[in-house]
Amino acid sequence: MTDVRSPSLPGARRRAATRIRYAVWGLAAVMTTASCTGAPVHSPGAGAPAGPPVASSTTPPKEYPWHTNIVATTFWVGEIFDPNAEDGSQVESAYDDRWLDHYGGCDGVVTAANCETEPRTAANGFFPTRMTPQENPFYLDLPFDDVGDEVANRQRASVVPWAGEEPYSSKVSDRGFSFLKNRWVRIRHARKTCYGQIQDAGPGRYDDAKYVFGADDARPANDRFNGAGMDVSPALNGCLGFTELDGEDDRVDWQFIDGSAVPPGPWKIMVTTSGVTHES
Repeated sequence: MTDVRSPSLPGARRRAATRIRYAVWGLAAVMTTASCTGAPVHSPGAGAPAGPPVASSTTPPKEYPWHTNIVATTFWVGEIFDPNAEDGSQVESAYDDRWLDHYGGCDGVVTAANCETEPRTAANGFFPTRMTPQENPFYLDLPFDDVGDEVANRQRASVVPWAGEEPYSSKVSDRGFSFLKNRWVRIRHARKTCYGQIQDAGPGRYDDAKYVFGADDARPANDRFNGAGMDVSPALNGCLGFTELDGEDDRVDWQFIDGSAVPPGPWKIMVTTSGVTHES
């Protein structure tokens, strides 16, 4: 969930009024192009610099702590669940002001100019049925925005487990480079295990280092959305077998996982490699 902070906050990420208007009345045109024809709107990561590597064959994978019994809600590219809320739109993400464009349109079904979610099945690898994504449909967020949030940005060099490795260690002061975007996460639910890439920050909080990186299975600081500590995409919702298509009651266990350790699966059909795109 993207947090639209006040323009008065130093260095804060914010949406201009024109973007909010685009989210409300300009969304339909972009979504219709992709959802009705399946034609790509952009190639993966178009216009964005390369992001962190998604896999490494030279460094042995690390084992990261598990976070257990975490409420996971569902979000999707193009969703506008509250146009009046600061974090009520997925037209853009914490890391990509043009997330909808770069993804290729609504990650679901356009109904009366609204981007709605849809059930996903293994029959087509849990991919959307009405459009062709240009980035990995297995995506998620965690409540630590290391680029747009001032507190998280200051902390990232000391709390992110891979911050001391390249290319991260030489990018600490680079606000155009995220330590989280494109990183992989392993998620378990109901005896199923699936994998996804981080593409946004939230839900509810954006500097929750204790929960996201702690080794003591801390609870999320967020108290919204039933205390959710993660949003997952429709593809992950279907892959994990959530009981609700868009609810607040499914719970997961999760851990970070190095890209080199991610096994084959539908989550690797299309891997997102684009970097941060901030236009203001």
